[in-house]
Amino acid sequence: MKALIAKTLTSAPSFAPLLLRLPIGIILMAHGSQKLFGWFGGYGLEGTGQWMASIGLTPGYLMALMAGSSEFFGGLLLIIGLLTRLSSVVLSFTMVIAILSVHIGNGLFLSNNGYEFGLALLAATASLVFSGAGRLAVDNIIARRLDK
Repeated sequence: MKALIAKTLTSAPSFAPLLLRLPIGIILMAHGSQKLFGWFGGYGLEGTGQWMASIGLTPGYLMALMAGSSEFFGGLLLIIGLLTRLSSVVLSFTMVIAILSVHIGNGLFLSNNGYEFGLALLAATASLVFSGAGRLAVDNIIARRLDK
């Protein structure tokens, strides 16, 4: 089990995942904070929950809590490079749900509330599932300690 955990945390010593983790993490944290706390012009849990219920994602409050938590805490984990692959799987799933339940009927383009932004976030988080955290990540510290 220890070897499996170490393998999951280990990644190539490249800066490329770091360059993906930081902006994607910031963007996701900001979107999650809109849903959870009402920051940056968001509606908070109550308002987001009512909206989610209105589009058929019920119970709305729970769905808002799950989506907001995935984005906020998953984004935070990406920024620090902790549990990068696991959080990226959760975030990828969250983006698939957002695309299919909210944006797919509006076409591709963001100007029409389409799925292009969600698709970009999905591509970035799916990439991190395969690449891992790269350099400058807490995952690497944990992996080294497990190898001892």
